[in-house]
Amino acid sequence: MQEIQPNNPLHGVTLEQLLKQLVAYYGWEALGQKIEIRCFTHDPSIASSLKFLRRTPWARDRVESLYIEMVQSISTGQR
Repeated sequence: MQEIQPNNPLHGVTLEQLLKQLVAYYGWEALGQKIEIRCFTHDPSIASSLKFLRRTPWARDRVESLYIEMVQSISTGQR
């Protein structure tokens, strides 16, 4: 049974979904500027990024934080 967590924007969102939404919103180039990691700046792909983010907690934390910022800016109508 899943708990309802209305104040947690990451609840129920997989890393792949999160990453695809970030790429759709920012694009790879802007994403690489916001979070300078090689998987975003050199021949980026969802698969290589997922592999890196799953084994690198500090990078995943940054991506999740950026996702939360994106969700909040969308909900307030800012970009």
